[in-house]
Amino acid sequence: MPSLKETITGEKIFKGLNLCIPVLIGLFIFLNPFPFTTAVKEICFYSSVVMVLILACFRKLDFSFRSPLTIPFLLFALWAFIGLFFALDRGNSIHDYQTHLLKYLAFYFILINYFRSRERLFYLSGIIMVSAALFSVGEIVYFYGILGRTLSTKLVTGLPEVAVNWVGIIAVPAAVFSLHNIIADNRRNVKAISFVCLFSTFAVCILTQARSTVLALFLSGIILFFKNRKIMVACLGIVLIFTLTTSIKDRFTDMEPVIARLSTYCITYEVIKDYPVMGIGFGMETYGSGKHIDLEAYSKRIPEKHRGYIYTDPHSMPFSIAVRTGLIGLVLFFYILFASFKMGWISIRQGKDDQWGVRLISAFVAILVIGLFEPFFSHVPEVVFFTILAMITIVWKWGDIRAAQ
Repeated sequence: MPSLKETITGEKIFKGLNLCIPVLIGLFIFLNPFPFTTAVKEICFYSSVVMVLILACFRKLDFSFRSPLTIPFLLFALWAFIGLFFALDRGNSIHDYQTHLLKYLAFYFILINYFRSRERLFYLSGIIMVSAALFSVGEIVYFYGILGRTLSTKLVTGLPEVAVNWVGIIAVPAAVFSLHNIIADNRRNVKAISFVCLFSTFAVCILTQARSTVLALFLSGIILFFKNRKIMVACLGIVLIFTLTTSIKDRFTDMEPVIARLSTYCITYEVIKDYPVMGIGFGMETYGSGKHIDLEAYSKRIPEKHRGYIYTDPHSMPFSIAVRTGLIGLVLFFYILFASFKMGWISIRQGKDDQWGVRLISAFVAILVIGLFEPFFSHVPEVVFFTILAMITIVWKWGDIRAAQ
């Protein structure tokens, strides 16, 4: 029988593990956009998973899988698992199933259990803001300061871990949280930090000249301040001024990228027609590696007027899901999105006091808009995506608790 001293020591260890988990997950999220930090991020994530398992084994864990997303996640994961047996590249599909689905499902459930208080959720939004701001400042200083490019030059990260297509996925949610803090939070220190974060993240969004990012800024601003038309008009006016007075406007009149996207979508549609039920497999390299799918042959099947540059990625979240998991997988993925929006709508109706639901749906829409036109499924965007899903779930649970009382 353990002594009192051993019992107290054991309790301190378990308490320490419970405190370490949110710290490690927070560091994992903070380091998400930064290059050359993969090893540290993996250590943070898998250490937190091991700690959760240890606490679960000793029954020292208050862990719940209760969420409106549990069933949609389970169905999608089950369907993707069945698809592994039919995958064209089984090895790549098994790898991506583990590292791009199961990993982030675990990440989601850890988040909703360890950041469920208002204080921790506020800190989580702060981590997203500061991380994105530091990343933005670093990119701007390096590209325009060190490399000596002019401000009219489209910012290109040049980083293998963070393509320019993903900058908006990192920056726009941070800008949404920052802007809301500036308008709604009464604390001066929070306003000051939020202003710096907003300035840097908005600047990097404009400098990338990405049309999907500009569209995401517009839509997120409309949702965020839909009930405050004066602020909404002011915010949209600022975005519009920067769009019309900089070289971004040329991006909206250049039809070559649009033609290239249309060509890619037509090719992807042809692939989906050949693999409509199970898809080609969950592996993301299967589509463009050239080992199993001949994209040039598929290009010859589409009308000649739509043929153009052949991308090795579908460049669209729905098309990527459909081609990898089939039309059934796409329906299940839409089920995930529907359940997320439903939670957000409930939170908006029940949480009028803090407006967390509004800012999270605003950030979520921004991510989906960018994902609709850009390559999405890689570690950096996925961390942002599942973090926002977890935050939406946490806020929904607040309203659910109030309703039960």
